[in-house]
Amino acid sequence: MEVFSEFLAGIDDPFHRERAEEVFTWIKKKYPNLNTEIKWKQPMFTDHGTFIIGFSVSKKHIAVAPESVTITHVEDDIVKAGYDYTKELIRIPWNDPVDYPLLEKMIEFNISDKANCSTFWRK
Repeated sequence: MEVFSEFLAGIDDPFHRERAEEVFTWIKKKYPNLNTEIKWKQPMFTDHGTFIIGFSVSKKHIAVAPESVTITHVEDDIVKAGYDYTKELIRIPWNDPVDYPLLEKMIEFNISDKANCSTFWRK
């Protein structure tokens, strides 16, 4: 997780920093084969050179970016979790619980769906 240390250090609010680190640590423990990378100044997890899931932070939330195909795939679960979302990202308010089963569903979908993908993003 050393790859994310500079990103995490840049999060001013200690609670936000702790929450982001908690999410990243959970993913790394659950999916040890995923690579941790910083691209476009954002932390992300990749598999065989293809994007699986990425994150960004703001004052109000941590944003999860799994690609639009994945958001469409889990849209009902996003609504059930009560998260605000667009076609490209999901906003998890800092004070709301993280729906780890939802994160798992998105990551599992992307790992499976992109198993034979040879590009970073879906075409």
